[in-house]
Amino acid sequence: MPAKSETLKIADIKISCSNCSLSELCLPHGLSGSDIEELDKIVKRQHPYQPRQHIFRAGDQSRSLFAVRSGALKTYCTTENGDEQVLGFTLPGELVGLDGMHDGTYASSSIVLETASVCELPYERLEDLCTSLAGLNRQLMRVVSKEISTDQGMLLLLGKRTAEERLAAFLLSLSSRYTSRGLSATAFNLPMSRQDIGNYLGLAIETVSRLFAQFQKDKLLTVNRRQVVLVDIARLRAMVEGCVARDCEADSHR
Repeated sequence: MPAKSETLKIADIKISCSNCSLSELCLPHGLSGSDIEELDKIVKRQHPYQPRQHIFRAGDQSRSLFAVRSGALKTYCTTENGDEQVLGFTLPGELVGLDGMHDGTYASSSIVLETASVCELPYERLEDLCTSLAGLNRQLMRVVSKEISTDQGMLLLLGKRTAEERLAAFLLSLSSRYTSRGLSATAFNLPMSRQDIGNYLGLAIETVSRLFAQFQKDKLLTVNRRQVVLVDIARLRAMVEGCVARDCEADSHR
């Protein structure tokens, strides 16, 4: 487990919140300077987590939201049969731990994929701030709404699309998320394994490996271990948009 967290001095926190390059993605987005100072007072910074360390486990008493500053996390749950089901991946600027706000325990587990630095926001103090800061309350609702929208999109992805379309949609989603962080839209590393990708998309690892090889052969991308370059992002988009168009046409004939 990481060393005990320390509450930073406000002056130090301002570096990580007010001047953070991820502030437009995280809770400080849209807050005034004075409101950010109030948020600064409750933020705790954990020492870096190492790969395979847990931020929290399903069933743990929930205490905080966690904002990722660097690195990547995997959220998963364990079925009654002991199988792991990947629920999603958390990148810098995103929050994890929302499911712990329901009944006092986390419903899922969050594990580190790449060395990660996180900011901890205790629930109790965050709730108090949301009462007094309307901007923070709106931003938290926006985050929750986005989480719901992502879950709905995932259900559509698994229920309607072919294996090729699932992988294409996943890669485009990563591209969009990296772009919003000021990074390349076409060249990035995959922090998750092929097995994790397959688990998340409802595909066998062999299928994922075959699809990466097929996409590379079709000159849609190049891949070197976990480094991916999207060579023809327009064709990947067309693949996904074609699926959406088919869905709409099918619905119109019902």
